[in-house]
Amino acid sequence: MKKLSAIVVFSLALMPLVSSCKDEKEQTKEATETETITMDKSEDGKDWVVLFDGTSSEGWRGYKKDHFPEAWKVVDGTIHCEGSGRGEAGNKDGGDIIYDKKFKNFTLSLEWKISEGGNSGIFYLGQEEDLDYIWKTAPEMQVLDNDKHPDAKLGIDNNRQAGSLYDLIAAKPQNAKPVGEWNQVEITVYDGTVVHKQNGVNVVEYHLWTPEWNELVAGSKFPKLNEDWADVANEGYIGLQDHGDDVWFRNIKIKEL
Repeated sequence: MKKLSAIVVFSLALMPLVSSCKDEKEQTKEATETETITMDKSEDGKDWVVLFDGTSSEGWRGYKKDHFPEAWKVVDGTIHCEGSGRGEAGNKDGGDIIYDKKFKNFTLSLEWKISEGGNSGIFYLGQEEDLDYIWKTAPEMQVLDNDKHPDAKLGIDNNRQAGSLYDLIAAKPQNAKPVGEWNQVEITVYDGTVVHKQNGVNVVEYHLWTPEWNELVAGSKFPKLNEDWADVANEGYIGLQDHGDDVWFRNIKIKEL
């Protein structure tokens, strides 16, 4: 009986230590999971910085505004622009949103999902100048319902369909997923070289500030709206477009190069 009592006493003494180790492991696990919300390692060992963590609009504001517009909501891990039913006329407190930091060389990664007949876009290297819209200063990766939105049939050679450099270079191959499904995209900018990747495939590649670029822009609608549009800045804002239609974005992160 004495031996049994000793075992029981030893086991009781060991229990707080086991519990403490378990609690410590749980805390470590929780801390690690929290860290991965804001930072992640890519294959090349460089850090991805999370621009949207799925719970807060922190870091985002309206273009040329000091607040996050009411038309944009953070819901179910997404940034959702609520459709107005008025197209480009949009919502009263809507408009495009930007992340409040300029980036130069980077890879931007995110997912988007569009509503039926919807239109939106992803801007980069944008500026806040005397102009009223970010698209008058920034290249745009098109977000679109290719089946129902009229823009899919406008422009030249399908250069207004999803993944395209809007109104300039068509995404080839055109591999956007149907309405209601998530599309994963990346935009890489490095010293003037720009690549759009859509659902794992490079669909657009071009080079800013070259004679070919200037000629391409000259044949588009942009010079009529801003004569200096071709002179894209080498550093600028990331933006998401309110085109009056429901659109969702998630898993937004950036890796500076």
